[in-house]
Amino acid sequence: MKQFTRFAVDEKLVSAILGTSFSNFSLCLDDIVIFPGFCDVHVHFREPGFSYKETIKTGSEAGANGGYTDVCTMPNLNPVPDSVENLQKQLDIIKRDGKIGIYPYGSITVGQKGEVLADLEGMKDLCIAYSDDGRGVQSDEMMAKAMKKAKELDKIIVAHCEINDLLKGGYIHDGEFARLNGMKGICSESEWGQIKRDIELVKKIGCKYHVCHISTKESVELIRQAKAQGVDITCETAPHYLVFNDMDLKDEGRFKMNPPIRSEADRLALIEGIKDGTIDMIATDHAPHSAEEKSKGLAGSNMGVVGLETAFSVMYTHLVKPGVITMERLLDLMCYNPRERFGIELGNSFTVFDLGKKYVVDPREFKSMGKATPFEGCELYGKCLGTVRNGQIIK
Repeated sequence: MKQFTRFAVDEKLVSAILGTSFSNFSLCLDDIVIFPGFCDVHVHFREPGFSYKETIKTGSEAGANGGYTDVCTMPNLNPVPDSVENLQKQLDIIKRDGKIGIYPYGSITVGQKGEVLADLEGMKDLCIAYSDDGRGVQSDEMMAKAMKKAKELDKIIVAHCEINDLLKGGYIHDGEFARLNGMKGICSESEWGQIKRDIELVKKIGCKYHVCHISTKESVELIRQAKAQGVDITCETAPHYLVFNDMDLKDEGRFKMNPPIRSEADRLALIEGIKDGTIDMIATDHAPHSAEEKSKGLAGSNMGVVGLETAFSVMYTHLVKPGVITMERLLDLMCYNPRERFGIELGNSFTVFDLGKKYVVDPREFKSMGKATPFEGCELYGKCLGTVRNGQIIK
């Protein structure tokens, strides 16, 4: 057995998870590994407002089932957490039903409409950071205003970068698959163009800035250059962007998300960004929808896929086992870097995996209410046996 933790593991808890004495194993010890609890800074638990898609309870269970002990929840809810009153509604549910650490974002603008600044100061001590995820802040002036206030409050602006005028009704990457199948594409500039704008604003204002779910080669290079210039910028990408390219798409809702899966050149650039440290963390953008909402193919389905229960296995199978990155690097991406950037303590939290366990992804086994994943049917290695948060078994 190998430990990838930075604290003393409670042997009784590990024994309880494995169903046998910690010190008396006869099974293949090399495959049983103890990791620090994973941390995902980008999930959608849909409550309040959309509990038919996911709840705090089911989202927590999904997180624990994938080895996550802490997550940050995005603000595209009803009501939008743009004030203390609205944010408190979510916090009350978290207190009642949360099984893992759940840190909500406050929105950047009122109603995520991009027109009026939300009550950033009032929410300061109740939220992890500020984001309008699901929408890009279109106005340069509004984003600058938000950045100045965030700097004053010593909080992070977390940006979903998307230029609405460049979308033109697209729903997959504007690439070869779209052309071959007569589908409407989303150009890469819709993402990297707003990242470029925001980087220039951060250079002038000096706030802490984090970019959500980057998917293009241009985004990687812009962020790489900004870091070299000393800009206080971090970013994330998601497992599906690192494994698939647009020619892997099928006309099924489980392959539709925003931003879309892009070209092979983009995928390879993201891999290089993972390897050289340009990309700081892997987040799932866990975004559950109902079966009906995901049943209308690429054109008609809602954007968003689930990922908490497969993320580690996908990254272990596709990045670590082939030797693309080390296990230590993967843990930086999935645990230590997000915690350091967002100030989320690890505590006595860990997860136990059987790395030798091979399985086929079957969404019917998910704890999440959302079942749409591009990894359905994929053969992966690494099964979560149990998860502990602050000394309590949560799976």
